[in-house]
Amino acid sequence: MSLSYRDATSDDLPAIVAIYNSTIASREVTADLEPVTIESRVAWFQAHSPQSRPLWVVEEGGEVIAWLSFSDFYGRPAYAHTVEVSIYLDERARGKGLGRQLLREALARAPSLNVDTVLGFVFGHNEPSMKLFASLGFEAWGTLPRVAVLDGVERDLVILGLRLDAQRAATQDTH
Repeated sequence: MSLSYRDATSDDLPAIVAIYNSTIASREVTADLEPVTIESRVAWFQAHSPQSRPLWVVEEGGEVIAWLSFSDFYGRPAYAHTVEVSIYLDERARGKGLGRQLLREALARAPSLNVDTVLGFVFGHNEPSMKLFASLGFEAWGTLPRVAVLDGVERDLVILGLRLDAQRAATQDTH
């Protein structure tokens, strides 16, 4: 699959929210239990900028099929070089390698955004996402046991992390 992405615009927010909402029912991807509104995501959308905290969309045939965002981690100045990455795919785009391509591109671009640490927060039972992050060098840096309750089932949240300087060193060692 050829990856083509662009910075999101406010016109993309309905599609971004629709893709996000499409993942809620699975109880594997988000801790939201009910669909969110476009209005509730405006401040989140505005917190992104192409220069430091991008929000990218992927289009196919003029339709947004995926998005990726870098968000501030914890909102304190000392964490300015650390981001949380989020990837959401339309149901029709899942299982085709798009998430891997998008995450790989984000990691390659991160140093130009002054990012040296990337975090992913993934439910422990979300095997596809756990495998995706692991395949690109992320390691489990912590587990918050049974912090989410999804339909009466307690679920772990795993903090996955990647230091990009370590990733670059590992890549250089293999060449």
